[in-house]
Amino acid sequence: MDLIPGLPNDIALECFIRLPVDQFSKAASVCKNWNGEITLPEFRRRRKISGLTRPVLAMVQAMVATVKNPQGETALSSTQVYRLSICDPVNGSWYDLPPIPELIDGLPRFCRIVGVGSELVVIGGCDPVTWRVMGCVFVYNFISGSWRRGSDMPGQQRLFFGCDSDSDRMVLVAGGHDEEKNALKSVMLYDVVKNEWVTLPDMVMERDECKVTFHRGKFHVIGGYPTWAQGHFEKNDEVCDFATWQWRLEDDFLSVMNSSPHTCIEGDDGRLYMCQDGDVAVKEHATWQKLARLPVGVSNVAYMTACQGKLILVGNAQFDELQSAYALDLRSDGKFKKWTKIETPDEYSGHVQSGCCLEI
Repeated sequence: MDLIPGLPNDIALECFIRLPVDQFSKAASVCKNWNGEITLPEFRRRRKISGLTRPVLAMVQAMVATVKNPQGETALSSTQVYRLSICDPVNGSWYDLPPIPELIDGLPRFCRIVGVGSELVVIGGCDPVTWRVMGCVFVYNFISGSWRRGSDMPGQQRLFFGCDSDSDRMVLVAGGHDEEKNALKSVMLYDVVKNEWVTLPDMVMERDECKVTFHRGKFHVIGGYPTWAQGHFEKNDEVCDFATWQWRLEDDFLSVMNSSPHTCIEGDDGRLYMCQDGDVAVKEHATWQKLARLPVGVSNVAYMTACQGKLILVGNAQFDELQSAYALDLRSDGKFKKWTKIETPDEYSGHVQSGCCLEI
């Protein structure tokens, strides 16, 4: 049967792969034949080979409500209810993902999200009502526009862990702390395709509030702190050698920094970027070099990512303010690179707890 009457199927597929990301699920719901083609792994591969994949920024973001300030004036304020907001940095559109059916009260507080292929994985966090630590996993497929339940994280309770993916099928969860606030050195690997968890050898050090970054084909677990050093972040990182399944310690990875490495990310060029002391720094070989000042009015960076040769960050001047988004073109000439403010609707200016970037 022809996918589109009157057109050869290969031409019809060329039409399908040019659909905007937010239209995939609508097209897949037209008929079984369309659903079958669009949900195949080959569909995304064909888009990627044709250069049609687009970056999508996903964020765990607080909803915004209208309130009265002490002077009786109408103002906007972040709520305590979090949902998944999506930004398409190419066309500037913003929209919400459908809520997770099992979480009617909003996303878990302090959950982690990672992009794996054309899917978004939500892991762990606290129940927004009872504050019970959760080990649940939910997976959203952008092609089908649907949620499914993944296998729960095994083992003890875990909160404030580091988490990242290889963008293909594997997610690494490392460190964090248990129900007694003891920092952990345990590590697990989640295979999204098989829906299976594998326990890896422990890291060398305990690492609460660490950052996991997939960099040059390897998982790096950066910073964090042991139980006895609450809030005093380590400057080193650990790299897993998958040939031997052993962890290798890299001293002084963060150089002079003694703060959270939560903004440390890999850029399109394979280099590492991070915010520190009012600047964005880039790691050149073994040292961090200042690249640009943060945008005017931004001192707290909630989230930073990289896509299509740009750094994109979300932040504000004070923790109780609404947040704004900015982009820095890394390909621009000149020593002093300038930030461009990204137009953001009021309803998407709430606090960003975490985020990730996918290419779909």
